[in-house]
Amino acid sequence: MRFRVAIVFFLCSISVFAQESRSNQRIRVVTIPITVLSKQEIREKELEEVIEAGEIIVKENGQEQQIISIRGANESPLSLAILIQDDLSSAVNLELKTIREFIRRLPSGSRVMVAYIRGGNVLVRQKFTDDLEKASKALSLVSSSQIPTANNIFQSLREVIKRFDSLPSGRRAILLVSDGIDSSLITSFSLQSLDLDKAIKAAQQRGVAVYAFYAASNLSERLGSKQILNAQSVLIKLSEETGGKSLFTGLSMPVSFSPFLRELALFLDRQLVLTYLSTNMKKGYYRVEIKATNPEIKIEHPKGYYYK
Repeated sequence: MRFRVAIVFFLCSISVFAQESRSNQRIRVVTIPITVLSKQEIREKELEEVIEAGEIIVKENGQEQQIISIRGANESPLSLAILIQDDLSSAVNLELKTIREFIRRLPSGSRVMVAYIRGGNVLVRQKFTDDLEKASKALSLVSSSQIPTANNIFQSLREVIKRFDSLPSGRRAILLVSDGIDSSLITSFSLQSLDLDKAIKAAQQRGVAVYAFYAASNLSERLGSKQILNAQSVLIKLSEETGGKSLFTGLSMPVSFSPFLRELALFLDRQLVLTYLSTNMKKGYYRVEIKATNPEIKIEHPKGYYYK
């Protein structure tokens, strides 16, 4: 079964037309987040009123699968965890106002969690709540003098991802503000990290898209450009593998998070929940491909998942 999709921005609705059902097979249900954007929206960073995606096609390991539903904002409120590394540069504190405003402007019904990575542990300042004003006030100043969190970022991220288990399924995302530094990768310049892989796997299993903002820390400011680029590459891998996006400018702190937050709002506005039937019953990793027949449409999605 393929779906033909039109996204209407004002109504946040999705028109779906089913074609053909499969014959009886052993199947299981898979739910993942996708972000559907036109190339014009990506270029101009502004939403169009209507975008015609055409037919949406899902494949696992190259084999086409049957879509059973695509849900938008009306049917699936957003659950967003904001996770900030606490030993970042004090310049991050200048951005708290813009992050608070971003939280307050989220659609009614959204759930927000606010947490910090402090000394390798997760400090939850606000559990998931639909009181957006309360969530915005939970943001606090970072302490750049804190013990560096290198090698604990992705362990902490995984712990936060698991907190989505208490929520109903739906649109899920994390905003991670971090330097992306894992001590095991500083000298090797590799993107292979057990903790990173575990975090990606946990996010894929729970349908959580990770959006990463790069911010400098005292540790990153003492490192060379190659090491910073490697850390940013780690954040890119994390985001791309989970269906999110990594946003940064150059090797230093951005002048402002405002452009990043506007872009994040665009991605979240276009985030949908896609559910399909998989005919693959063997345990293991499955590569996922999702495309639209309209060549002007780009779909961000998790690159795969583990079935166990």
